[in-house]
Amino acid sequence: MRYFLGGAFALAAASTLYAQPQMPTADAVLAANRAAVGDVLSTGGAEFSYAWSGSGLTGTRTDIVDLATGAFVEAKQAGIVGEAQGFDGKTPWMRDVSGANTTQEGGDRIAVAVNEAYRVANLWWRPGHAGATVAYVEREVTDGQAVDHLVLTPKSGKSFDAWFDANTHLLARIAEDRQFFHTQTLFADYRRQGGLMLPHVVTLDNGSGEADREFLRLTRVSFGPERPLSAYSRPTAPPVGASIDGGLASVTLPFRLLNNHIYVDARVNGKGPYTFLVDTGGHTLVSPRLVSELGLKSIGAAAVSGAGEKTEVSGFAQVAELALGAVRMRNQVAFATQIYDPAIEGIQVDGMVGFELFRRFAVQIDYGRDTLTITDPTRFEVKDAGTAIPFVFYDHLPMVQGFIADLPARFDIDTGSRSDVDVTRPFVTAHALRARFPKGVSAVTGWGVGGPSRGYVVHLPSLTLGTIKVDNLAAGLSEAKSGSISDSNYDGNVGGGLLKRFVATFDYAHQRMYLKPIVPGPADAGSFDRSGMWINAAPDGYAVTDVARGGPAAQAGIEVGDIITTLDGAAFRSEGLSDTRILLRSRPAGTKIPIDLRRGADTKRVTLVLSDQIVAFQK
Repeated sequence: MRYFLGGAFALAAASTLYAQPQMPTADAVLAANRAAVGDVLSTGGAEFSYAWSGSGLTGTRTDIVDLATGAFVEAKQAGIVGEAQGFDGKTPWMRDVSGANTTQEGGDRIAVAVNEAYRVANLWWRPGHAGATVAYVEREVTDGQAVDHLVLTPKSGKSFDAWFDANTHLLARIAEDRQFFHTQTLFADYRRQGGLMLPHVVTLDNGSGEADREFLRLTRVSFGPERPLSAYSRPTAPPVGASIDGGLASVTLPFRLLNNHIYVDARVNGKGPYTFLVDTGGHTLVSPRLVSELGLKSIGAAAVSGAGEKTEVSGFAQVAELALGAVRMRNQVAFATQIYDPAIEGIQVDGMVGFELFRRFAVQIDYGRDTLTITDPTRFEVKDAGTAIPFVFYDHLPMVQGFIADLPARFDIDTGSRSDVDVTRPFVTAHALRARFPKGVSAVTGWGVGGPSRGYVVHLPSLTLGTIKVDNLAAGLSEAKSGSISDSNYDGNVGGGLLKRFVATFDYAHQRMYLKPIVPGPADAGSFDRSGMWINAAPDGYAVTDVARGGPAAQAGIEVGDIITTLDGAAFRSEGLSDTRILLRSRPAGTKIPIDLRRGADTKRVTLVLSDQIVAFQK
């Protein structure tokens, strides 16, 4: 949720209200703020129009708000890119760039919406601050400006900071943590309009870097009668722009499972086939190579982030048609960005299908047969789908309730992750999991948008999703200081390593996931790398990019930067990277593997002796 509304009403104050200007109270700051605003109605509705710019795009933003409750809808449009979000006082929702309207009840989505409504309706002016906890921190000086710093926590919301100019008493800044970002909203160019002092320039720092800031310039304000709260509720029309040829109920397609990732053949604007990743945790993406080859026009430059600690730059491209066999999605706005470098997966990845596909169809992933069945959601039958597990949406990801061992936990379900589960750093810290499960190893656990992700990998005795319990699995206890695995609003990210034990079916329309166990399960279920190194594909060998301290690779004399040319008698093949990783985690401990490697101008042969880096949990 972004802040566009908080500064619309929280404005000026009269200094005469301060009995002791050098020692103001929270009540004095807010009372002064209210006195200077003017005759703001406490009922009815308001509409704000803005000129908007950000991510290399320009367009418009329109906000409608309910002055009594703070219910709101804000919508922006910048060429082909349109988004919206709203809150009717009960349920937040978002409209993504594909036009699908989706409820938002996972993570911090409700709390962030409550905070926004609190500021929109100036509930901090109400008796008892409308049940919020409000505290005066101190008078500070920022960029030569004296400001009074308050911390507020609305009922059912979360803590946020507000700074008011100590001289003009205008709201200067809001700061709030949203997801794993530290966000700020800056207010400037206050002018009187319609009898009120309003900020005409608003800067939104979404926490992903200066290049991703958004800028609003107020162009129009109007006030009117009260709208029904339903005007702020999620539009219920199903998402459009997708169909299956011939009116078929469903289509089944083959996929390749590489590095626990699902890859299908796709055609873009009638050309292809191209290799696309299927990712419940992602969006429709096209690679820069595909943009160039198909003559697509990429506009803008937005920041995208993932499990890694860095962000990547993405543009937007209009795709007339994206087809998976007989399944067609039309007029899609795709993120134009690098998905995976060939070094990471061993193959060229041309694009991704994610939330937009799952939101429009029921999708079954049969990891046993390597098939993907895509079904019209109005004709989807749950018969034989397995055990139903309800979920809510946290942004674009399904979030389910469960347990990590005996600890209640919330999980994102992410087929784009190769791991069994990655446990977020805040959950690891809060429950002292490193002390509870000490027999592990610090290692790179994956590689994606934002670069490598690292964790302390251990065996967990069990993990539970809904009512489905999975025994003895490998878990990465995150060490990340930023990125999605540092998010305190969920506890674990479940990936393909765990999901491949099941036939997994996703019905986003009804917010249900179904799991049906595959018997026998995959041979490498619950295992972890026994080599003590992370390898990617280089032009002429497997590049060693990480070596665990004291692990098997280190004991064999392998170093970061080495290039492996042969492994276990097999010459390097880029497309064999996934099979090589499986070999290094599925061969028994004690297996000796001859390796030829190159280090600079020198070549040498070493013997890698596989060893368990994590100890299986003993009941």
